Amino acid sequence: MEKIELPPEETIPLDDVAPGVVGLHIVLVNVFAASNGADWVLVDTGLYGSASRIAAWAVDRVSDRPPTAIVLTHAHFDHVGALGALLKQWDVPVYVHQDELPYVTGERAYPAPDPSVGGGLMARMAALYPRGPVDLRSRATVLPSDGTIPGLPHWRWIHTPGHTAGHVSLFRDADRTLIVGDAFCTTKQESLLAVAAQTPELHGPPAYFTTDWDAARESVRTLAGLAPEAAAPGHGPAMRGPHTTEALAQLASHFDRVARPSSGRYVDEPVRG
Repeated sequence: MEKIELPPEETIPLDDVAPGVVGLHIVLVNVFAASNGADWVLVDTGLYGSASRIAAWAVDRVSDRPPTAIVLTHAHFDHVGALGALLKQWDVPVYVHQDELPYVTGERAYPAPDPSVGGGLMARMAALYPRGPVDLRSRATVLPSDGTIPGLPHWRWIHTPGHTAGHVSLFRDADRTLIVGDAFCTTKQESLLAVAAQTPELHGPPAYFTTDWDAARESVRTLAGLAPEAAAPGHGPAMRGPHTTEALAQLASHFDRVARPSSGRYVDEPVRG
């Protein structure tokens, strides 16, 4: 897998992604809050054990009121880790895509991760990562089919499968702000050194957990077609500027060469559904 360099000058602080959008980096993953002024929504919940940090950050940087909802881009362990503890503090709904519902209602575990994709220690350790499922049967709600996000007017969700079947990204058309989830990364997530350094590089989704590479390619093409001005990924620094947009277009055009592993369990035999 190759890399697409991103200019360091277009790296932006997570606490200033865009108007009403702030993020928090937790070890190897980012969570985001999107506010419309009075109300706000939490996007993903990071790693297990980080609930108190997320709650304190929310009070300090977002609001002293609970969010109106939590939206999950998907339900991998590093995006739902603090969910149970946060729901003990906040009586709020959790929104997911219809295709992600089995993984948050205790019905189905994710397909096994693939350590054979290469790229570094994070990939080699993938067999040790939890793959669920979590059980939110009483809280999980399917996102509205019209693309709207409850509590977030002016935003819409976009189905971006590939990394998981029900993966979604969030987009605000007014200023072309994109909350990516894991549809693509701005660091090489397979490499522990790259994760630690957070060097800005554009990559595909985390390869060790991606189970449908054709769908992942089409999702990147969909997001590139939006020409986002700011991109807030689940892994890596947030970026803003014309070179970021151009790099995403390059990733979309050369996805199979840049992002798709040369070998791996799901490279030629995807898991769908």
